[in-house]
Amino acid sequence: MPVPPVGLRHRESVKIDRALTVPAVSPAFPHFHDMPPVFATAFMVGFVEETCVAALAPHLEPGQRTVGTHVDLSHEAATPIGMTVTCEIELVAVEGRRLRFKVEARDDKDVIGRGHHERFIVDDAKFMARLEAKARG
Repeated sequence: MPVPPVGLRHRESVKIDRALTVPAVSPAFPHFHDMPPVFATAFMVGFVEETCVAALAPHLEPGQRTVGTHVDLSHEAATPIGMTVTCEIELVAVEGRRLRFKVEARDDKDVIGRGHHERFIVDDAKFMARLEAKARG
């Protein structure tokens, strides 16, 4: 199985709009509705995952995908609507199918988050079969 190279780097950017703010996270969390309209930590984590997935796509075999297994991120500064957030990742370790990324996110003014994210390469068909078996009980 080919593995992505240590040192792989990638960056993605997203403009923050109301849909990416804390009040928009989910209607299932009613206490978020009165929170400030800033880039949500939940969406920052999702953006980190998206950036890693995009970086890995050219390095995976057909039938492979990656799943997130660990997130260790700070969220150090608030980002208002209208600013752009850029996430930069670097693959710093590959241990078999386990991938560890160094992460930094910044908006137009500040570093807003940093840390590490881990993903695991899975066989999509096997993963989905296990998921379906789990759902059936």
